[in-house]
Amino acid sequence: MAILGLLLLCSSQAVATQQSSKSNGKTLPFAIVRYNDDAPKSWNVYRGDRKGIYLVRLWKRYLLIDTDSQSAFEIDPEKVKVDGDKVELAAQDIPEDPLETSEWKTKNAGPVLRHRFRFGKSGNFMELQIPVLPNGRPAY
Repeated sequence: MAILGLLLLCSSQAVATQQSSKSNGKTLPFAIVRYNDDAPKSWNVYRGDRKGIYLVRLWKRYLLIDTDSQSAFEIDPEKVKVDGDKVELAAQDIPEDPLETSEWKTKNAGPVLRHRFRFGKSGNFMELQIPVLPNGRPAY
């Protein structure tokens, strides 16, 4: 029981530390976004501090995509600070509940890692194509 209490204490301290920190990202050149099998007119992809975390600007919306946990979060555009090719987002500005997504598929298609999912059960599709090196590591 004491171990469980210690684990809860450590995890709550880690969450408090994480919530006070800010996440930085840089524009991911050569990444591709497809929305319903078409290219949106206005978009950008930023890579996060951790592997598999991407901030996607789709028109006037921002979506935080976590490919490891296969989840997507809608981010308030007022909370995102863009400075040239860099972006900053505070951890406390990330909602606790992700958007409903389904049909997640990740495919290593040679020079790109392709992540495709659907919003909701019958909503629109979104696809991220992230450039990778021949050894499978991110190119940027």
